[in-house]
Amino acid sequence: MKTQYYTSTSLDGFLATEDDSLEWLFPLGNLGSSSYPEFISKVGALAMGSATYEWMVRHAETVAAETGSPWPYTQAAWVFSSRQLPAIAGADIRFVQGDVRTVHAEMRAAAGDANIWIVGGGDLAGQFHDAGLLDEIIVQIGSATLGKGKPLFPRRVLSPRLRLLSVHQMGAGMAELRYEVSKDGVSGVGAV
Repeated sequence: MKTQYYTSTSLDGFLATEDDSLEWLFPLGNLGSSSYPEFISKVGALAMGSATYEWMVRHAETVAAETGSPWPYTQAAWVFSSRQLPAIAGADIRFVQGDVRTVHAEMRAAAGDANIWIVGGGDLAGQFHDAGLLDEIIVQIGSATLGKGKPLFPRRVLSPRLRLLSVHQMGAGMAELRYEVSKDGVSGVGAV
């Protein structure tokens, strides 16, 4: 069982534009030809921040067109937010706040032997990293630059903490890099 940050980023390291748009990403590929189907089949629980969740709610029609459902997950989801957010009917969503370590224990119990997916954003993934809970980073890098926006991973992580496991070309517009996160000397000191 692993805790994995699986995401896409622009070539210059942004998940989304400043106003949380992902429009730059959609022309670069589709979920069916990526590693996503195999990845999601091994996920037992997921976590996301409020901006990611709110994007899903605002773009329910786009999500449904791409995946077949406005909430495409059958797994239990933990949404980290200090604000009151709308629920999605029929979805197993738990709204939480506070230390990721406490919530991670609940997620592990729900996931069983399956993996935990840190959906995003970058700061939430960074909190799991700072707590020594992140095992892998799987990032699909798109052939687009945004100049500014929501950063992929707003932390300073220097070698040899990340060990490159694989590189996979996905058509002409994307490449997937998979990194193992070393647990040696984890202290959270690398946080910016």
